[in-house]
Amino acid sequence: MILALAATALVTAGLVIGRPDQGGRQRTTSPFGTSTTSVPRTTGTTTTVPVPTTTTDAGQLPQTAALPTATGPAFTGAMAALWGGVSTGDAQEALAAFFPEEAYVQLKTVPDAQVDFTGRLVTEFEEDVAAAHQLLGADAPAATLVGVDVDAAYAHWVPVGVCSNDVGYYEVPNARLVYSINGRVASFGIASMISWRGEWYVVHLGAILRSGAGGEIDDPQSGPGSPIYSPTC
Repeated sequence: MILALAATALVTAGLVIGRPDQGGRQRTTSPFGTSTTSVPRTTGTTTTVPVPTTTTDAGQLPQTAALPTATGPAFTGAMAALWGGVSTGDAQEALAAFFPEEAYVQLKTVPDAQVDFTGRLVTEFEEDVAAAHQLLGADAPAATLVGVDVDAAYAHWVPVGVCSNDVGYYEVPNARLVYSINGRVASFGIASMISWRGEWYVVHLGAILRSGAGGEIDDPQSGPGSPIYSPTC
């Protein structure tokens, strides 16, 4: 079911490990446990609570166990930025939906994680945005975003030690960006989104494992089950 950006996502307390199979589903919960946030209270009419004037980049803060949902202003803004980048071909705009660099440096145990982030992940993302823009063709200015389909059944916790990770996180594959172009509904996939502090971020747009050099598009479709583009790279 296509979820409009303003719709509320339903998330169960247990999560499927990996992709759902045809039989029973193994469930797990985050090893972080629960956490609470203290909210300042006032006890008199003369007491005030200071309002912060600056914000800290989420990537500089530690990970949490919060499971993201496909709703809320942060997700809506991220997907609008992603679509804006795809529809105009401006990958810099789309980067607002991409995983934070500081968080990636915290996440990975690989040498030179910062170099890997900028030299590989960001480059691949920019190439994929360009490929998705090319998919829209000459009618790109007429294309509008319909919504983003995020199937919570695919969400799973990736523990420490997997994929050279020093921090656990949630990952969800197979999300789809759905758009309308000249009255025709079409879509393509978001290969992988991962969590940081309770929000989804794109980490692989076109493919997790690259088939070659250049941008790729994840399972583009025009209507149910009808491919309209086959990546050549």
